[in-house]
Amino acid sequence: MHHEQVDLVIIGGGLGGVAAALAACEQGLNVFMSEETDWIGGQVTSQGVPPDEHKWIESFGRTKRYQNYRESVRETYLQMLNVKAGDTPFNPGNGLVSQICHDPRVTLKVLNDQLLPYSITGQLNIHYHTKVEEVKSGPSTIEETVFKHTQSGDLTSVSAPFVIDASEEGSLLPIANMDYVVGAESKADTCEPHARAEADRNDIQAITNVLGMEYRSGEDHTIEKPYMYDFWKQFKPDFWPDQYLSLYAPHPVTKEKRQYTLFKEETGFPLWEYRRIYDASKYESNYTAGDVTLMNWPMNDYFLGNVYEVSEGEKQKHIEQSKQLSLSLLYWLQTEAPRPDGGQGYPGLMLRRDLFGTSDGLAKYPYIRESRRIKAEYTIVEQDVSPEYQPLKVGKSYEDSVGIGSYSIDLHPSMGGHNYLDIPALPFHIPLGALLPQDMENVVAGSKNIGTTHITNGCYRLHPVEWNIGEASGELIAFCLKHQVQPKEVRREPQLLKSFQNQLRSNGFELEWPAEFYEKQEVEYESKH
Repeated sequence: MHHEQVDLVIIGGGLGGVAAALAACEQGLNVFMSEETDWIGGQVTSQGVPPDEHKWIESFGRTKRYQNYRESVRETYLQMLNVKAGDTPFNPGNGLVSQICHDPRVTLKVLNDQLLPYSITGQLNIHYHTKVEEVKSGPSTIEETVFKHTQSGDLTSVSAPFVIDASEEGSLLPIANMDYVVGAESKADTCEPHARAEADRNDIQAITNVLGMEYRSGEDHTIEKPYMYDFWKQFKPDFWPDQYLSLYAPHPVTKEKRQYTLFKEETGFPLWEYRRIYDASKYESNYTAGDVTLMNWPMNDYFLGNVYEVSEGEKQKHIEQSKQLSLSLLYWLQTEAPRPDGGQGYPGLMLRRDLFGTSDGLAKYPYIRESRRIKAEYTIVEQDVSPEYQPLKVGKSYEDSVGIGSYSIDLHPSMGGHNYLDIPALPFHIPLGALLPQDMENVVAGSKNIGTTHITNGCYRLHPVEWNIGEASGELIAFCLKHQVQPKEVRREPQLLKSFQNQLRSNGFELEWPAEFYEKQEVEYESKH
């Protein structure tokens, strides 16, 4: 077994893990980072979900490093493609979900470029196809982490004074026998208005296996009929207003039957434009390419079973069935979807197998909306972000704030058989206490595994917030090593906390909503009244 000694172990190379690595490496730390796939970037790359962001993201409500990442994405397009003059800020795919909808391979390039200087010197060592196998722990610390390469079977043990779990599923927590929460808490646990009477470990949000499609009108790119097509064709959940393979779904807020369309029509929500990552009209090219979009829609959310807290066989079964759902939806669109002209099917939809570099054309990893969550020093509850409970224009203020973010509480249908929960949430703050496990001294949460509840996970799980969480965790470890303290001491000691927050501000963090935010809110209020 190979052994390494580093300053910091980061488990997971998603957005949180990458941001943690950038922050730690810039401070001079020697970092070991594992990643289960062969792509870093997590939800925006290997899972195929374009950045889902709040409406102020171009001006504020993000860290400086996150803004640098976004600018680099745009600059990559402007340097490599012949972009027509047009909208500012430039939106590569002209998608509805974000002002920066783009090809996942562009983020992969940008993040690799940002980390490359540290990889060249050996300061950062990224191990792909690698997952945690076991840990060796003291009473409240992890002394050594053993990783397994999933293809070769080789083992590597790594010793480090600190560990950040930035994995998609909170993978470290059960292996290290840490206290954690999975699924939904009860109302007695959290007193949240929208919590259910009973806790349910299976009440976990749907996963989604994303695929990419290009539309080439007049051509026929119909795929082979998926072997589970007949199952998904007849599938109709109790809370769904129509067959699952259809252009109808519940409205996330009202639950009423909502009509969708594939392309933009007079009525209905245009699915194609929702997560479009390439808008051919924005580019000059000698090659005739069609628009490209990513399928992450209501109709391919999978909630028949979870992919963690189960056996490996059960996990693979649900991943495969989720893939079959996405392929079946594509096949239905190609062959049976009703068209405005009265015909059926769009055979010009072409599965872009090259997009993720996979043989089946699907993303390398399912989109995981909801992770295992640490039992934290502080747990963020619905009351912290609800306009019903907070008198100001923002969520609860925390003395230990390490960042800000904004998104509604957006819960997709769950493994527990529950429909959407989409309710307002105020622009919020990220408390340091939510990153710190109660039962470990040298472990920090760096992704969607922080101390949220099932409900508040719905607004803390999106791209800029995950990045902020990961980046703050990397900054925290650098601060602790420099001052020879533990993470909980930083939160507990006012002078240490103030010094750490000053470090964050100097490195481009926003710990409170700026005056510009309140000014914009006033303008919006006056325009409405």
